[in-house]
Amino acid sequence: MDRDSRQAMVERRTRETAITVKISLDGTGTAEVDTGLAFFDHMLTLWAVHGLFDVSIRAQGDLHVDGHHTVEDVGICLGQALSKALGDRKGLRRYGTSFVPMDEALAQVSLDLSNRPYLVCRLPAMAERVGAFETELVPEFFRALCQHGGITLHIAVPYGDNTHHMLEAVFKAFGRALDEATTLDPRCTTVPSSKGVL
Repeated sequence: MDRDSRQAMVERRTRETAITVKISLDGTGTAEVDTGLAFFDHMLTLWAVHGLFDVSIRAQGDLHVDGHHTVEDVGICLGQALSKALGDRKGLRRYGTSFVPMDEALAQVSLDLSNRPYLVCRLPAMAERVGAFETELVPEFFRALCQHGGITLHIAVPYGDNTHHMLEAVFKAFGRALDEATTLDPRCTTVPSSKGVL
């Protein structure tokens, strides 16, 4: 696969949000993120930096209501952009796993670029908010991303005390696991499946 082709842009306009996402899978971790939700911007930036993805994410949403539509729609657009950038998915390592500690917290992320969307998200009790960000939106973001990106994703935080630390570890681990899964394996020239299709 031509590495120059592993990039995509997606735009989405609804009565609730206006979002533009650009991604390059073979980047250096350059992130330009502005969703109007500062903590969410921080998490998406960490994901890009630790996954070595170049991304531009711009979102305007009905934040006077709450952050739900913005977070979910960013997940939709990011999933669609990722799927477009992956193309026919030939030559991928396909699977990725990462364990990331953040002080007292540990996050475990395993994923499969299977084209079979599924999310398992096991998070301990957390504070309701970090800054103005509602922490219950984290699974909503990942669910939308999986549905539109064709990802089977398992997230677990077996322990942790600080909500910021736990979520930061999750997004970093997701970046590293996705980087592993999207890497091209020089030994594999076909779709990495015994079925011949993903």
